[in-house]
Amino acid sequence: MEIILAIAVAAAVIFFGALISAGNERQRKAIDDLREQAVLWAMQDLRIKRERLARDVQIPDPLGWLNRVVAKVNGLSLELQVMEFFDSPPALVCTSAEGIHKAIFSPLSPTEIHQMKRTRRSRLSQYGDSHPLLSLPRQVTVYEFSVLSSNILFDLELPLAWTRLTNQEAPQMERLWMYKLT
Repeated sequence: MEIILAIAVAAAVIFFGALISAGNERQRKAIDDLREQAVLWAMQDLRIKRERLARDVQIPDPLGWLNRVVAKVNGLSLELQVMEFFDSPPALVCTSAEGIHKAIFSPLSPTEIHQMKRTRRSRLSQYGDSHPLLSLPRQVTVYEFSVLSSNILFDLELPLAWTRLTNQEAPQMERLWMYKLT
C-alpha cells in the first residue's frame, strides 16, 4: 500500500511539474510576443517621426553641426576647423581652435583603411603617398558616428554637411569615423 501511495505522489508531483512547466512556457511565449509587438510599435513610431523630420533637413552651418556631433559622441568640445580635404580615399582633416587636437574624418572604417594599407605596400606607394589615412598610427583613437550614436537624422544630415565642408559630391554615407590623432 505504501508503494502505491509513493508512486501516486511521485506521479502527481511529475504531473503538476509538467503542468507548471507548460504554463510557464506559454507565459514566456506570450511575454516574448508582447515584447516583439512593443519593439515593432516603437520602430514604426520612430519611422513616422523620422519621416516628418526628414522633409525639413537642412544644415546651414556644417562645421557647427560637425562640432555638435563630435561633442555629443566623445564629450569634448573641440571647436574644430577644417584644414584640408583629401579626395581618394575621402578624408577631411580638422584641427581644434587651439591647434592642440587633430582629427581626420572619413566614411571609411578602420577595417577598410587597414585593407587599403595592405594593398598599397609596394615601395613606390610608401614614398609617394602622403594621405593621412594611410599613415595613421596603430593606437589612434577612433570614434564612430551613426544614427545610433548621434541623432535620428544623422544619415540624412551627413551627406549635406559633407558636401558643404568638402565642396565635393557626397557618396552615400550612413556612418562617419573620426580618427583623433592628438
